[in-house]
Amino acid sequence: MKALKEGDLQMELPDDATERKFDGPDHGLSHCMKAVDWIVELPDRIYFIEVKDLDSGNAEGHKERRQYLKELKGGKRDSDFVGKFRDSFLYEWACNKVERPISYLVVIACKELDSALLQNRREALQRNLPAGLKAG
Repeated sequence: MKALKEGDLQMELPDDATERKFDGPDHGLSHCMKAVDWIVELPDRIYFIEVKDLDSGNAEGHKERRQYLKELKGGKRDSDFVGKFRDSFLYEWACNKVERPISYLVVIACKELDSALLQNRREALQRNLPAGLKAG
């Protein structure tokens, strides 16, 4: 098994997965486009993955973390997640890299968030993404 690492989090990937760190200066459009953290390709599917580790030792206790949590709980971060998907998709599509179905995973590590709130945010995200896209 391979591992995808983002901050303190680690996710196992199947051996046939190919992962790319996507947000950052490598694609050259970070000044005008938002990007998901990772793009993971499997033989039958592409995953766009956004990771927020609010339980990280680097994030705990910071004023920005508290503000981010408040905005997340109130739905004010939904448009950010949608924008990251949209811009990442457009970039990949323009580069002829969208050859399989895409699923969008938003991974939020935060002990303060309960499953009901996360389900509510998931449903809101699903309503704002293109029809037929799987969001989790």
